Amino acid sequence: QVQLVESGGGLVQPGGSLRLSCAASGSISSITAMGWYRQAPGKQRELVATITSGGSTNYADSVKGRFTISRDNVENTVYLQMSSLKPEDTAVYSCKLQKLWAGVRYDYWGQGTQVTVSS
Repeated sequence: QVQLVESGGGLVQPGGSLRLSCAASGSISSITAMGWYRQAPGKQRELVATITSGGSTNYADSVKGRFTISRDNVENTVYLQMSSLKPEDTAVYSCKLQKLWAGVRYDYWGQGTQVTVSS
């Protein structure tokens, strides 16, 4: 089993910054990618950023140039540095871990952390 614990959410003013963390534990061998997704009220969950085991990154167009995803392979933690935050970034941010085992893909989700951007 895999456990994902997110932290770092909160209330921030527009233009401010936050850093989210997602620590993975348990059966975390064969990780292929980790990432952050978000869901705003009344909207579908959307991809924010992902990072593969090889270090390749991918970002939603709406966050490019403002958010940076990184990963500490020793601590099995993925980070999302968010800068120049906008009210439209307000959402529940969830961490996802993807692993491949015996040819089968497994996805695991964290519990989510609230990010509110408001003055």
